[in-house]
Amino acid sequence: MPLSLYYFLSITAVNILMSWALYVPYRVTQLHFITIANMMISGYLAGYLVLHAHVPFIWALLIGFAVGGIIGFIVSLFIGDAPTFSVVIVGFTSIYITRTIVENLPIIGGTMGMFGLPNIGGNPVTHRWIILCILYGLVILCGFLIYRFDHSSIGRAASAVFVDKELASSLGIDIKKLGMLVQTFSCTLAGGVGVLYGFIYRSFHLDFFGFALIGIFMTVLFVGGYSTQWGPLITAPILYGLPLFFPTEVQSWRIVIYGLLLILVLELKPEGFITRKFVHSLGLSFSRKRAKEIYSKEEEQ
Repeated sequence: MPLSLYYFLSITAVNILMSWALYVPYRVTQLHFITIANMMISGYLAGYLVLHAHVPFIWALLIGFAVGGIIGFIVSLFIGDAPTFSVVIVGFTSIYITRTIVENLPIIGGTMGMFGLPNIGGNPVTHRWIILCILYGLVILCGFLIYRFDHSSIGRAASAVFVDKELASSLGIDIKKLGMLVQTFSCTLAGGVGVLYGFIYRSFHLDFFGFALIGIFMTVLFVGGYSTQWGPLITAPILYGLPLFFPTEVQSWRIVIYGLLLILVLELKPEGFITRKFVHSLGLSFSRKRAKEIYSKEEEQ
């Protein structure tokens, strides 16, 4: 497999998963940027365990998920029902604090980063295939779980909170428990993805976890459409893939282009391109077409 294709497929999967990590809390109007801090914490911890403590990769990955979930649960005890602005401030603060701690810990590389992580499976080719299989296995699993969430009573409660938090509360919906659930899920996912993100490159560096990541994930989420999980799934490969065909000089402006695109979409099409109404209409069209085909076959018989 060409290295360029490997990076395209792996980073696309990361963008999908992390956009979903933002999507789920946003179902209750919370922009949960602490997920970026979770990526750093779990990623560096797993890297240290594999590189220095010689812990098998799979165990380090599971620890990454667990640490992310524990941090998410603890934080959600305090901001489970907090206003959007408060959650955003906590997220930015946690990123800044985590970056500062990492910078001052030589044991995990500090500002120099952590390099030389081993190949999973013993060689680069096997390593790449294992990473891709895990990432897209996660995409399938999380896609299924989010789909079930969206179409469950909990998902309908989240929709009610999104529309009117006070009305939802008056109807008996426990907003804090719902917020704790989505935040814990989001941070658990981010913890595992943070581990995989570093092992894609077989290294960890603070530049991997800059504030630009927030812009990328938000662009994927809001351009694709924040009202359905299908938006990030469709938008992620397009937004990451298209710049690869641009000249190098243009690619260096990628983050600026993402920012301008995000502003334009929020102004002109706030719900994004793939809305819940759009997905529903596609489903109805498919159902009608299928029904006509079945009816035609029955008439022929």
